[in-house]
Formats: sequence, structure tokens, C-alpha cells
Amino acid sequence: MRTYRISTLLICVLIAAMAALPAAAAGNRDLGREVLQPLDGWASQGAGTTGGSAAAPEQVYLVTNRQELIAALNNGVYPPPSTTPSSVPKIIYVQGTISANVDDNNQPLVCQDYYRDGYTLEAFLAAYDPAVWGRTAPTGPLEAARITSRNAQQARVRIRVGSNTTLVGLGKNARIVGAWLDLRGSSSAQRTNIIIRNITFQDTHDCFPAWSPTDGALGAWNAEYDAISLRETNHVWVDHCTFQDVATADDQQPSYFGVLYQVHDGHLDITNASDLVTVSWNRFLDHDKVMLIGSSDGATADRNKLRVTLHHNLFEGVGQRMPRVRFGQVHIYNNYYKIINNPIYAYSWGVGIESAIYAENNYFKTDQKTSPEQFIAVYKGTMIHASGTRVNGTASGGFTDVVGAYNAANDPDLVEVGWTPTLFSRIHDAQRAISAVESGAGPFQW
Repeated sequence: MRTYRISTLLICVLIAAMAALPAAAAGNRDLGREVLQPLDGWASQGAGTTGGSAAAPEQVYLVTNRQELIAALNNGVYPPPSTTPSSVPKIIYVQGTISANVDDNNQPLVCQDYYRDGYTLEAFLAAYDPAVWGRTAPTGPLEAARITSRNAQQARVRIRVGSNTTLVGLGKNARIVGAWLDLRGSSSAQRTNIIIRNITFQDTHDCFPAWSPTDGALGAWNAEYDAISLRETNHVWVDHCTFQDVATADDQQPSYFGVLYQVHDGHLDITNASDLVTVSWNRFLDHDKVMLIGSSDGATADRNKLRVTLHHNLFEGVGQRMPRVRFGQVHIYNNYYKIINNPIYAYSWGVGIESAIYAENNYFKTDQKTSPEQFIAVYKGTMIHASGTRVNGTASGGFTDVVGAYNAANDPDLVEVGWTPTLFSRIHDAQRAISAVESGAGPFQW
């Protein structure tokens, strides 16, 4: 049985190789040993976020496929001995492309390979067409078969990440495709201290979305699986990654029962009493639901949790939830929102129940179809702070009052939040966010 560990000598060789690449301004940096710096958002509070930076040599891994990745998360053992991943400090370097929809021989799997108990999409559509079934939730053998088939896919794509882990791409072309990284603890034992950097996450998709006939005017297909999800998890840093749909993009999906067959959920969701998270220098591209912070209006255990910082991220070709917040204190600064020829755009900042968004010095580039009052959507929330916002090259000294624009178009008015962020080193004028984010967000260009 291979353990996929790599020696300190090999790490040095790999770092040297990275430094030899064109434009290698990294100065022989080893991202696996780096930690979140003080005053870099909520994840720097207290003891900060160090991930697996203190890993012993035998807990340093180089992985190139799904099986190796899961083994590295479980002390080199595959299949894992339990559903609880290792919390021993570990550094995992991802090289090349890792696909989650593969068998144990790393052979690709397609949706039909997960079909169980007589399920086929054609049979499901025929059985639960509202013209035949009506507008009630599906029940019976085919719905049960859909759930069994969904569970078969979930067993492949769900990858559990333990505490004290650094997961980092090696070079600029590390990709994880089709996977759901599940950072999930419990109310009695939270996951903690996790770093994810320098990786492109693509095409996390659900082959078996649920049909919800009463969700909206026409019903909706509701998918599971986020590229990364946090539940009962604290001190997490997600940095210099790209999140996007390519092979499974929404514009390539059919419509069934008159609505889009939606196979995606979120890019990065932070829910269920998770806390102290920094999301920095990422690209969120070509997706509808980007980031949900807070799972439901009734999740009162989220009070005084869900403290998240978003800075220097690019949001382009995306629809909503940038982020949508319930309960949490969320600091949003120096992000760049590009809303050009985007038919799916709905809003950027979602003001949910008891949320307290503090947005400052963000830049919006829009076309004539989108105006500032559309940047905010309200979902039972009452408070938001937004200052220093620039829209389409606002002249020096002139800013756009996004909250004022929303209040002028809607009732009741939104009011100021009751907190002021402190965990940052410097916030630049929004105008500087354009070049900084366009050149610096996403995986390092070494």
C-alpha cells in the first residue's frame, strides 16, 4: 500500500523547480509552510490560522489523484478507517488535475455510472412531470432510486477535510474537478485550523438534483454539493483559488419542466455555527449561487458566529450571494465585482436575518442594465454599512452611496450596523482594487 508521503528533500526540489519558472517572484516560497498573517481578517483572531504548517516530514504528501488525496487526509490510509479525517498536522500538495468522479482505478465516471435501483433520468422525468404527477413533491420507488443514486455519487465526490490541514496547489495548474470538500465538525467537536490555497476548483456538480415543484412559480431543481462547505468549522483561510464551472456550465444544461436543470449549489458556503474565516484573493466565476453565510433563518446557534472577512476577490459572471448573510458579522473590502452582459445577475450583497455586513472600498464595473440599488437584496435583514464604493470609474473623491440608492427605491430603509472591523492592516481606495485583483487574484502566476 502506497502512503503518498514525500520527503523533505523532494519538497526542496519541487520548491526549487517552482522558483525556476518564469516570473517566479515567490523567492523560493513554500506555500505549504505559510500561515495567515496577523490582522488578515477574522481567521487571524486569537491563535490565528496555521493549518498544517507544523507538519512532521511523514505528514507531508504529494497527491495526483482522488485516492491519494483521501489517503493523505487520513494519515496515508485508503480506504479511510472511519468517516472522521485525521487531525494530525499535515501538508498536502496537489499536483496536476484531480478528478473526484473516478473509480478506485482512477477511471472516469459519468452520471449514468451512478444509476441505482432502476433510476434513469428519462424515467424520472416521465413519472414526475407536473402534467402527470401534479405539483406535489415526488414520492415512490423512482424518487427513492434517485436518492440511492445520489448517495452513490456522494460517496465518490465528498472528500472530508480534518483539522490542522494545509491543502495547497503545486505550481499554477493544480485543479480539483467535481469534488465537494466537506469541512464539517459537530457542535461538540468543531473542525479547526484549515488552509486551502492556490487551487482551481471546477465543475462541482450533482448528477441527481431534487425536483421541488412548489419552489417558485414553476418549481426548481435543487442541487447539493458545494466546491467547499464549512459546517461547525472555525479558523479557515481560503486564499488565491479559482472557482468556476466549465464542462457543466449552466448555459450547457437543459431545461426540464420549464426550468433550468440546475446541477450546482454553492462555490463556498459557510454555515452551521462556523466562525472566523478569511476568504482572500480568489476568483469566483461563471456560477449562480456563490457564497451562503448562514444556513437558515431559524439557526439561532449561528448568533455570535459566522464572522467572515472577504477581501481582494473577483466576482465575474456570477448571479447572487456575494455573499448572502444571516446572523454573521462580515467584513467585505477591496473586492471587484464585474457585472457586464450578465443575464443571471440578481444581486451581490444579501442582507439576511440579524446579519451585519460591513462593506467598504469595493469596486463595481457594470453595464447599463445594472444600477447601484440592485447591488443589495434584503431577506429579513435590516442593517448594512457600505462606504467608499466606486462604480464605473467614479471620479476621485466621489463615491456611490449604495445603501442610499437601495433605500430610495425600497421600503423600509436599511440602517447602520453596530460594529466596526479591526482585523485588517490596510484598506486601499476602491479604484486600486481593479488592477490589484485582476493581476493578483486566483492561483499564483509563478
